Amino acid sequence: MSGFRLAHADEYSHVPTADTNFNESVYVNAFHRDGSFGGWMRLGNRVNEGYAELSVCLYLPGGRVACQFQRPPITTNERHAAGGLSYAVQTPFKRVGMHYSGEVMVLNDPAAMRDPRAVFANAPRRACEVKVDAVGVSPLHGGEPESAAQETMYGRNFSLGHFNQHTAVQGHIKVGDETLALDGFGWRDHSWGPRFWTNIYFYRLFIANFGADRGFMLLKITDRQGMTRRCGVLQYDGDYEEIIDLDVWTEWTAAKDPRAVLLGVRTARRAVRIEGEVTTLLPLRNRRQEQGVTLESRIAEGFTQWRWGKRSGSGMTEYIEMIENGVPVGYPL
Repeated sequence: MSGFRLAHADEYSHVPTADTNFNESVYVNAFHRDGSFGGWMRLGNRVNEGYAELSVCLYLPGGRVACQFQRPPITTNERHAAGGLSYAVQTPFKRVGMHYSGEVMVLNDPAAMRDPRAVFANAPRRACEVKVDAVGVSPLHGGEPESAAQETMYGRNFSLGHFNQHTAVQGHIKVGDETLALDGFGWRDHSWGPRFWTNIYFYRLFIANFGADRGFMLLKITDRQGMTRRCGVLQYDGDYEEIIDLDVWTEWTAAKDPRAVLLGVRTARRAVRIEGEVTTLLPLRNRRQEQGVTLESRIAEGFTQWRWGKRSGSGMTEYIEMIENGVPVGYPL
């Protein structure tokens, strides 16, 4: 990918900058090949603030969600291992593993997470183990910009360095007495640099696999001045094609959550239409104080079933946006 540098060393931890909000994050998602279950895990080291952001979100059969969100203490950025969640690079650019052993909250109704305080106080808890082994089935995409003029994926105030890759996955998910053998596909990313979630005004991120040879990662991101960028890739016959245009149509629920999406995507080689149905959505949020003002973002994490022509696949729909006057700023776009 031109305009970015990426070396084997970038698979590992970077020396933190002096920024208070420096964050180094690793993320893996994985979905069984029949689309019946899957999930994602993320660990973001905020070593200058003394903690990591731990997220485990598992989409179980029947629309249930098992999840955990914590801020375990850390004193170093030399590794990603905290709160029972760990990440290991087995072969740079090719194979990584992520493992969680701990407790999760089990939600029969994921919408209950609109009141996270009640969920953390009252949701049933179960012992959990998740093991994901992820092997790259695509090139890597991204890196650290080579010049100040190079646009980054999310902007220079949100994860300056970032790369991602589609993967084949194997492993298992255990929640209480329920064990699910995982064999399918997923996506992983690694990012570093200053990050506040509320630095994103609004974006729509779409990720999917349709087997080892087909997939996409598509992002439409808008800043506070109303300027919109469209970036990402189609994976076609195993190769990545940079997109040159992206149209997004969203069907919304009464709660202003994405229910379904229609994507129009163009690369230099092809124009395609892709449809997605959000089958299970977990409504999350992030809050922080800035000069005595509370800033809030909604983070809608949707397990999505996708159709691209005759191919079907699984993946994610992620809508992040500021909340202003009680309404997501990107709605109803």
